[in-house]
Amino acid sequence: MTTLLSPIKPRTEDSFAINFAPLSIAEIYAKVDDPADGAVVVMSGMVRNQTDDKPVVALEYQAYEPMALRVFYQIAADIRSSWSNINRVVIYHRVGRLQVGEISVLVAVGCPHRSEAFEACRYAIDNLKHNAPIWKKEHWEDGSSTWVSIGACKQSGENC
Repeated sequence: MTTLLSPIKPRTEDSFAINFAPLSIAEIYAKVDDPADGAVVVMSGMVRNQTDDKPVVALEYQAYEPMALRVFYQIAADIRSSWSNINRVVIYHRVGRLQVGEISVLVAVGCPHRSEAFEACRYAIDNLKHNAPIWKKEHWEDGSSTWVSIGACKQSGENC
């Protein structure tokens, strides 16, 4: 059994990163695309302009990068144990201050069939949000800000 304490080596065909630089859907798509794929599913998480009807002007992300990458590797390993025909997994997340409309996370999965690609991509983003040591701070229009706790997302069952 693999745990987060066990060394997990990513496959060479996969790609994972935590970046300050803006994320590119075209770059991520190119990394996941494979001639054997009949489906590529890309999930793009973006900074929205409100949370619970309260105006948001920016989000700030921080991460413990070494452990976050290990979580990404584990997610890919879990995907391959559940869906054996997955060809590539790509997970990129931004850190720093992002404005409304900017991409904060990109997850992409390529495989021969669409149903598995959709399921695996959803598995990846859901597990990333609940397990990766990545925190976000919401900056409100009124000048205040609030850190969003990963633990609170787990307890409430919300898709934070």
